[in-house]
Amino acid sequence: MKNIPARDRLIFAMDVPTCERARALASELGDAVSFYKIGLELMMSGEYFELLDWMLERDKKVFCDLKFFDIPATVASAVRSLKDRGATFVTVHGNRSIMEAAAENKGDTLKVLGVTVLTSLDRGDLDDLGFDCNIDELVLSRARQCLESGCDGVISSGLEVPRLREFVDEKLLVVSPGIRPVDNKPVGDQKRVVTVPTAFANGCDYIVVGRPIRDADSPRAAAEAMQEQIAAAVAA
Repeated sequence: MKNIPARDRLIFAMDVPTCERARALASELGDAVSFYKIGLELMMSGEYFELLDWMLERDKKVFCDLKFFDIPATVASAVRSLKDRGATFVTVHGNRSIMEAAAENKGDTLKVLGVTVLTSLDRGDLDDLGFDCNIDELVLSRARQCLESGCDGVISSGLEVPRLREFVDEKLLVVSPGIRPVDNKPVGDQKRVVTVPTAFANGCDYIVVGRPIRDADSPRAAAEAMQEQIAAAVAA
């Protein structure tokens, strides 16, 4: 396990339509969550950076899940514009040249995470996209490219993390979405999911959790319950 504070290992996916709703939910969660992911839905609200600054002022860490995917020069410019805004993570898609452009412009504090295979995709989806390989092979290939390109880590389902830890350098950060608190049954658009204990037993560094917290009767209680599971898992 890397030297990461246990309570920072839970990243809450702030998937809500407005910054007003995001601030209210963050206030409700309080110290139960210290790390937030804000993505494209909030980007389109028009107050993305105001929300980022609001969270930083409250000593929260922020993961800008913007999945940059464009020509390398454009991705380089986007990452360069973001690097001094105080975010901890940003995501990029694409080939080696795109990831290299992001890594070369990330500065000293922003960490770049390469997306391997979205947890909403399964074997049939890869066939539709024209990938003639299994998911494990594609995740491994993408992870190796990320590391060789200078990225700090990857986004990967917890299902593939054991192979990443076996065949890719241990220093690679692994952030896993598609986490469920009780069982590993797919919910909504997430198809490749694992539980909290399984994610950390498999070697994840961080987990991203959205709906199980957001849609709970008490989001704060749900977040605290996950924090307890994480503390037990990383201490094991």
